[in-house]
Amino acid sequence: MVSQEQRRRQLAREKFLRQQQRRTSARRRARMRNSVIASVLGVVVIGSVALYTTGVLKDGKDDDKTNASADVTPSASATSKAPDPCGKPAAGAVKKLSWKKEPAVTIDTSAKYSMKLATTCGDIDIALKTAAAPHTVNSFDFLAGKGFFDHTKCHRLTTNGIYVLQCGDPTGQGTGGPGYTIPDENLKDAALKGNVYPAGTVAMANTGQKHTGGSQFFLVYQDSQLPPNYTPFGTISESGLKVLKKIAAAGENTGAGDGAPNATVVINKATVAKS
Repeated sequence: MVSQEQRRRQLAREKFLRQQQRRTSARRRARMRNSVIASVLGVVVIGSVALYTTGVLKDGKDDDKTNASADVTPSASATSKAPDPCGKPAAGAVKKLSWKKEPAVTIDTSAKYSMKLATTCGDIDIALKTAAAPHTVNSFDFLAGKGFFDHTKCHRLTTNGIYVLQCGDPTGQGTGGPGYTIPDENLKDAALKGNVYPAGTVAMANTGQKHTGGSQFFLVYQDSQLPPNYTPFGTISESGLKVLKKIAAAGENTGAGDGAPNATVVINKATVAKS
């Protein structure tokens, strides 16, 4: 027969076990909750870093959408990818090149220079602003001469708020560069009115800090509201703009207006020439 004292001890043990079970369950739920929170925060941080490293940031409110023109088709959704309007890339591989410092300025700053991007989607001809952005034009002359841009993908297309195609990263991820940086130039260009980079502008991407341009650049296919923090160094030809609008019409791969272009945009060859 169980004594009163034994019964009391048994009840105490059962109560203790129930408390331990509740605490274990609570800890398990807390770990699961913290794991979910950490995952969400990780996605946010990764997204923020991606925007930071690509340099071109959306700077404006929903009112910026009023800049959209009827001749550009909105981005296709990720589940209904538009047909690829571009051809196959030329044979070859990206060169792994890097330098410790900016090359010396050797171009003739009083002369006219132009750049041709022979892409899988068509040629994009650009008149360069040599006198206004000599360090930038000199860097592109140097890099193009070394074949730095050849076979590189244009890794980013934005179709909402700002309207640009971003290129010039040998990694194709938005984080690469030539190993050196160049100074900001021409930020008071008369073409940048009301913090708008007009369609046809070619400008440098950066990290959001001063004088952090490298090799990444963006091509504006539609007026885009941006602060004047990105060196404008060229103007795209009419035929080049048509190529860009064809790329934009195919959309980007997230459906959210900022991702990799659905079109296979590869720079087969980049050349800079003195007029």
